[in-house]
Amino acid sequence: MAQQPIIFDRVTGVMTGANPWERVIGLALIAGSKVGAYIYHRGYNGAANTLKMFLPERDINVMLNDDAAFSFPYGDGYWSKLLNRTFAYEDELELLLLDSKDVDYTLLDCGANYGYWSVMVSSKRFGSHKAIAIEPSSLNYPRLAHNAKINGNRYEPINAAIGSARGKARLSGTKHEQFSIAGAPEAGGEEVDVIALDNLIDDGKIPAKGKYLIKLDVEGVEIEAMKGGQRLAQTDSVFICEEHGNDPTHAVTRYIVEQTPMKAIIHDPVADKFEPVNDLAILDRIKVASHVGYNVFGTSSAFWEDRIYGLNSGAARRAMNS
Repeated sequence: MAQQPIIFDRVTGVMTGANPWERVIGLALIAGSKVGAYIYHRGYNGAANTLKMFLPERDINVMLNDDAAFSFPYGDGYWSKLLNRTFAYEDELELLLLDSKDVDYTLLDCGANYGYWSVMVSSKRFGSHKAIAIEPSSLNYPRLAHNAKINGNRYEPINAAIGSARGKARLSGTKHEQFSIAGAPEAGGEEVDVIALDNLIDDGKIPAKGKYLIKLDVEGVEIEAMKGGQRLAQTDSVFICEEHGNDPTHAVTRYIVEQTPMKAIIHDPVADKFEPVNDLAILDRIKVASHVGYNVFGTSSAFWEDRIYGLNSGAARRAMNS
C-alpha cells in the first residue's frame, strides 16, 4: 500500500502526517522561500531539490483552499514554495481569476505541468469553472491526472503538446517545469503528440464561440501555439503568455503587438497596475529578473480588456485578500 501523503493546509498553516524530520525539512523549505523572495527565488529550486535527497519519496497534498488539493513530491524544488503561505504564485493571474469567478469561461491550461491552475479554477472559490489541462510529458501527465482524480475529476487532462498544427514532436529537458518541444530535438527526447488550440473545437472539446482564458506556459512555443488558435483568438478570449525574462527582444509580446490584431497588457508589479504595451520598452523596465517569466495578456476582446483594466480599481485586490 502506498504511503499516505502529508497534508498541508495553506490557509491555516497546519501540517499533518509528517514525521519530525519531515517537519524540520518543511521549516527549512519555508525559511528558504521567505529569504529567496527578496531575490526572486534565485537558487531556491536547486537548494530545495538538494534537501529532497534527504527525504523518503513521499507526496504532499497542499490544500490551496477548502476545495482545492494540489499534490506533488514532498521537497520538489519548484512547488515547495507553496509551503510559504506568504508566497503568491502568479499573483496577477490569481487576481484576474478570482475577479472572474462570475464569468462563464473555460480555462485552457496549456503546459499544465501538475495542474495547479486547473485545480484552482475548477474549485468553488474560483467559480467552479470548466478547465482542460494539456501537458505533453509522460512524467508530468500522471501527476496531472492524479490531481484531477483527487479533486473529483472536475477538469479534463490531455496528454499532448500545443503547437501550430497536429503532428509529432520531440520533448526534451531535465526539469519537470521546463520540458519543451522548442529547439533542435535532443537525443533520447520523448516523442509526443502535438495538437493546435483550434483542434479542441474540431474535436468537440469546446464550442467555437465562448469565453476563454488560454494559459500558455509552453516553454518557447508560445508563438506557434497562438498561430494554432486563430479561431479562438476571434472569440472572447485572452492568451496569457509567458514572456521570458532572459529574452531582450521580447519576442512573444512583439508577436502579439506586431503580428496579430490583439492588444497586449502587462502587470507592473512595482505599481501593482495593469498597463497597455504600447511600446515594447515598457518590458525593459518590468522584466528585471532574467530567470523568471512574466505574464503578458493578449486579447482582442473588449469584454476581457475592460475586465483586466478594471482590476486597477483596487476592489479586486481587496476581494482577493478577504
